[in-house]
Amino acid sequence: MVNSMGFEGSEKKLEVMLVPGHSSLRKRGREFWNGIVEASEASILSTISNQHCDAFLLSESSLFVWDDRFVMITCGQTQLINSLVLFCESYNREDFKSLIFQRKNEYFSHLQKSTFESDRKKLELLFPGHTYQIGQLDGHHNLLFHMEGELCPDADDCTSELLMYHMEGEAVSVFRREGASLESVRGLLDLAGLFPEFKTDDHLFEPWGYSLNGIFEDRYITFHVTPEQHSSYISFETNLKLEEHSELFTKILEVFQPQSFDIVHFHERELPSFGERYQLAGGTNDRLECGYPIKFGHFIKRQLNLGKALRL
Repeated sequence: MVNSMGFEGSEKKLEVMLVPGHSSLRKRGREFWNGIVEASEASILSTISNQHCDAFLLSESSLFVWDDRFVMITCGQTQLINSLVLFCESYNREDFKSLIFQRKNEYFSHLQKSTFESDRKKLELLFPGHTYQIGQLDGHHNLLFHMEGELCPDADDCTSELLMYHMEGEAVSVFRREGASLESVRGLLDLAGLFPEFKTDDHLFEPWGYSLNGIFEDRYITFHVTPEQHSSYISFETNLKLEEHSELFTKILEVFQPQSFDIVHFHERELPSFGERYQLAGGTNDRLECGYPIKFGHFIKRQLNLGKALRL
């Protein structure tokens, strides 16, 4: 979706985990997952796989499928909730061990085909559950629904999201350059240095925009870059344990140099600190009723310069 202001990079996210005993989700085949993706008004561009996971690069973000769970992330004007509704036609409520639906605030919310509230009404027809607001409603925030039921996450069952706003520096020229190449983007991100063991799959969009999936064993990474001048947004997500990769977020921030960013941790110990460059402006430290500890932090550049009014 392109409008006069730009593309909507802010994402919706769905994570579903099935109870033990079901046949592998990976065995459902490409036709099944094509249908799930198309229900959200997106399409599959390419796929990579290993012994643990299938990673689908989408026209609007990503889908990762393991034997017992899947994570689907979509942006633009997609209706991710419709993918869940279709998925539920093949499974009963008792088949679900966990379900988390997450929706970030949008730049162009008036152009969306649904709201979190309308999505939640569809969710509540399928599952009893609980809803949370993470962050400030008048700032960057996430709205989250999870199905009712206690879940005891494994020690390595963690997810971290780094959501960056208004990039600066070399990344601006690389991602907004007419005729940008995958080689220049990969070099800027230093993929070989940051993720040497990961199999990756990436795509440059026209006129601009970039997505990447990466998998190694049962771990995944994904980047999505929307470089529009007045609404640039970059997301990075992984289930790597950050206590074992302590410099990862710092190195990514050095690449994009955002004016501000959010971190969302599921089942990670602490929010990191970023020295003198960024300061924590607000956050959340709580435990969802389903059992996941969750931490949210909004960070801003120290001594951030005031900008000029934007003429529309």
